[in-house]
Amino acid sequence: MTPVSRHEFLNELALCADRVREIVCDDYYQERFVPDDLRDAVTLYTKSGGKRLRPAILLWSCGAVGGDPEIAWPAASAVELFHTWTLVHDDIIDRDELRRGGPTVHESFRRAAVARHPELPDLEQRHYGVSVAVLAGDVQHGWATSLLAELSKHNGIDPRVTLHLIERLDNEVLNLLVSGELLDIQFCHRPIAEVTLADIEDMLWKKTSVLYRFCAEAGAMIGLNRLAEDEPAVRALAEFSIRCGTAFQLQDDILGVTGDSSVTGKPVGNDIREGKRTTLVYWAYQDASPAERELMEATLGRLDADPAAIREAIEIIGRHGGVEQTRERARELVEQATTHLEALPDSRYRDLLAAWADFLISRDI
Repeated sequence: MTPVSRHEFLNELALCADRVREIVCDDYYQERFVPDDLRDAVTLYTKSGGKRLRPAILLWSCGAVGGDPEIAWPAASAVELFHTWTLVHDDIIDRDELRRGGPTVHESFRRAAVARHPELPDLEQRHYGVSVAVLAGDVQHGWATSLLAELSKHNGIDPRVTLHLIERLDNEVLNLLVSGELLDIQFCHRPIAEVTLADIEDMLWKKTSVLYRFCAEAGAMIGLNRLAEDEPAVRALAEFSIRCGTAFQLQDDILGVTGDSSVTGKPVGNDIREGKRTTLVYWAYQDASPAERELMEATLGRLDADPAAIREAIEIIGRHGGVEQTRERARELVEQATTHLEALPDSRYRDLLAAWADFLISRDI
C-alpha cells in the first residue's frame, strides 16, 4: 500500500463532504419540504459540517473493487441522511443541546418557539422543538430510501442490487442499530459492575459498526453491480469496516472525556452525566479504589452533577487506565482491520481506506 498523507486524506474527505452537501441541499429536493421549519430542520446538520466518513467508505469501497464511484453518489448521500436521522433522534434521547458546535435540532426549534411565542409555557416550547426534530428525522429516513432507489432509476445499477440494499438498510441495519441504541440506554440504569466488556462492545458494533459495514458492502456491490456479499473482496471490506466502526466509537468515547469542546462541538463530560457505560468506565472501575468506585457510582447518570464531580470522575478514568486501555483497544481493532485490505488489489481507493482507518484513532474531532 502507498501511504496517503493526512493532508491528502483530509482533502479527499472535504471533497466528499462538499459533494454530499451539494446534493442534499439541491433545490430539486429542498422544494419537497414544507413548511420552512421542516426544510430547515432536515438540512440543519448537513449545513453545519460533519466528517462524512460513511459516504467516504461507501465511495472508496466502490472504487476499491474496480467500480466507478461517480455512480454511487446517490447511495453515499443516502447513508449520510440515514446517519443524520439517527443523530437527530439520538440527541433527543441524550437530551443534548449541542451538535457540531451549534444547537441540536430540537434545541434550535425550542429557541424558535421561544422567540415566536414567548407566552407559551416552557414545556410547550420544548415540545415543539422535540416534535420538529422527530418529524425531521422521519423525513430524512424516508429520503435516504428514495435516494437509494435512484441507483437504478438514474445510474444503471441492477434493480436486484438496489432492492437488496434497501431491504438490508431498512431491516437488518435499522433493527440492529436501534437495538444498540436501546442497549446503550438500558446499560445506564444497570450497576457499573454488572456491565461486561463484551456487553459494551456488542452494543457498540450494533450502534455504530453495523452502518459502517453496510457502507462498505453497499459500495462494493454497487461497484461490481451484482449481489456479491460472499465474494472475497466484499467480505474483506465488511470485516475491515466492522472493526473500524468500533474503533471509531471508542475514539469518540475518549474525546467525550478528553476532547476540546470548541473542536468536537460537544460538551466534555456529557457521557458521564448521562451515565454511559463506556469501556473507559469499565476499565477504570476495575482498578479504582472503593472510595473512587463510590464516587463514580454517585456521579454517573446524574444530570445535575456539578462540574467538580464530573472533573473528578474524568480524573479517575484517566488515572486508572480507562483512556489508555480504550485507546489501545481501538489501535488493536484498526490493526486487525487493515490486514483485511490485503485481499484487495492495489489502488488509490485501497490506500484511502487505509488512511481512513488511521484517521479514526488519531482524530481530535
